[in-house]
Amino acid sequence: METPKLYALPDLPFDYKALEPVISEHQLTIHHQKHHQAYVNAANALIQKIAASRQDGTDIDIKAIAKDLSFQVGGHVLHTKFWKNLKPAAAGKSEPEGDLKEAIESQFGTLDRLKKEFLLAATSCEGSGWAVLTMCKKTGGLFVIQVEKHNINLVPGFPILLVLDVWEHAYYLDYANDRAKYANAVWDLINWSEVGKRFVKSKKLQNTCAS
Repeated sequence: METPKLYALPDLPFDYKALEPVISEHQLTIHHQKHHQAYVNAANALIQKIAASRQDGTDIDIKAIAKDLSFQVGGHVLHTKFWKNLKPAAAGKSEPEGDLKEAIESQFGTLDRLKKEFLLAATSCEGSGWAVLTMCKKTGGLFVIQVEKHNINLVPGFPILLVLDVWEHAYYLDYANDRAKYANAVWDLINWSEVGKRFVKSKKLQNTCAS
């Protein structure tokens, strides 16, 4: 059998001070190096455990491992998307352009309406989770959804266009328990160019979903 391929913690697309004053260097460093790294390590340990069981033919608790693997890999994927969603504070605010702008205005009316729905999803998420802007590849419809923890309620096959981490570990050092203040502040760091690239890529795959 082949040696299983493992995950690695991705580098941030900016330095640890780049998001200040919205997200401090201390907060970002811990979030990336401790929390994201923990999901990578846990996912790799599970992958190796599964590989070992296949190699020697031993039984494993597949129900527990499958659930845990979904959680850990979900954490890694969502965090990786999240980092790329952001841009340095010094770059200033940006706005959607091109096809993404047209889709937002067509389906939400205005960017402000999307912001309102997205931030309400973020602030009303029960416990730990994420706000997500996603798209149905069948209809082209844009949806704002909540992902509880890392792996619950995410519609299979729907590409992730924009995510906001609302786990307490994402903001507590800077904002204490004021999730709404954090979510509104981070909105100004959104890298709409990256969101637009994801949208265009997803549009090319439209109508590939099963009917």
